[in-house]
Amino acid sequence: MNNKEAVIRENLNNCLTETAELGIGKCKRGKVRDIYDFGDKLLLVTTDRQSAFDRVLASVPFKGQVLNRVSAWWFKQTEHIVPNHVISIPHPNATLGKKMEVFPIEFVMRGYLTGSSSTSAWTLYNRGERNICGNLLPDGMVKNTKFPVALITPTTKSEVHDESITPEEIVSEGFMTQEDWDNASRIAKELFAFGVKTASERGLILVDTKYEMGKDENGNIVLIDEIHTPDSSRYWLAESYEERLAAGQEPKNIDKEFLRLWFKEHCDPYNDKVLPEAPAELVAELSSRYITLFEMITGEEFKPVEGDPAQNLLDAAKDL
Repeated sequence: MNNKEAVIRENLNNCLTETAELGIGKCKRGKVRDIYDFGDKLLLVTTDRQSAFDRVLASVPFKGQVLNRVSAWWFKQTEHIVPNHVISIPHPNATLGKKMEVFPIEFVMRGYLTGSSSTSAWTLYNRGERNICGNLLPDGMVKNTKFPVALITPTTKSEVHDESITPEEIVSEGFMTQEDWDNASRIAKELFAFGVKTASERGLILVDTKYEMGKDENGNIVLIDEIHTPDSSRYWLAESYEERLAAGQEPKNIDKEFLRLWFKEHCDPYNDKVLPEAPAELVAELSSRYITLFEMITGEEFKPVEGDPAQNLLDAAKDL
C-alpha cells in the first residue's frame, strides 16, 4: 500500500461505523459487526468500530476491510480442519455466510500467560486464581511466558459481558452436549495449532484467540464469525519476544492491546460512563498495524477500497 500513512490520515473521518440506515434489511448490531438475516443466510458486515472492554472505543480506517479479508484468508486455509460458513465475500467489509445453529460458547485458546481484560489468563492468575476454566496452573509463573500446552478457556457469549465457564459447567448447564463439546474443543485446538504454526512461518506469535462454531442442518460442526483476526486474536512479533521477556518488558505486539492499555491508563474503561476520545495518532497507528498484519499473514499488498464506505456497501448489497 503506497503512502500508507497519508492514506490513513486522509480517511480518519471516513469510517464505516453504522449500517442500519442503509435499508439492507433488519440489522442486529454487535460490538463490531452488523448482521443481516436473509433467512437461511446471514450478511456479516465488519465495521470500523474498535471494541474493547465490552464497549466501542474508536473508529479505525480500513479496519473492517482488514478483519473481513484476513478472516476470508484464514477460512480458506483451514478448510481441511473444519468446514466454515462462507458463501461469498461480496464486499471487502462483508461476508455472506450460511446460517447455523450457533453454540452459545466462545472457544478461547491461550498459548501464553498474558492479557489485561477482566477474563484474561494473567488477570485471573495475578489475583491468585490457579484453576482457570478447569486448567490447573502452578505457582510462580511469570507474565507473558508460554504455557507448556495451550489452554482452552471457554466463555459464555453475551451482548454485555462474556463470563468464564468450565467444560463441565458447559455440559451440566445444558449449553452443549458432551459429544458436541468434545468435538468442538478438539477442532479449536487443531485450529490454534495450525494458526500458531502458520503465524510462526511469518515472523509472528499467535498468542491467543477465540473461535465461534455452530451446527448445520445435517448436524455437522461449522466454523463461523471470524478467525485469527487482530480483533479476535493477540499477535506478538517473534524476533524480539525472547529478548523483551528476559528484560521484563512487554512483548512487541501488532494488535489492539496498546490501545487497551492507553484507555486503562487514562480512565476506568469498564465503569466510566464517558470515555476520553482516542488520540488521532493512536487511531492511525492502529490502522497501520491492522494493515501490516494483513500483509504479513497473507503475503499480499493491502489495497483498500476508498470512497464512501457506506455507499460502497449499499451498492454491493443490491446484488445479493
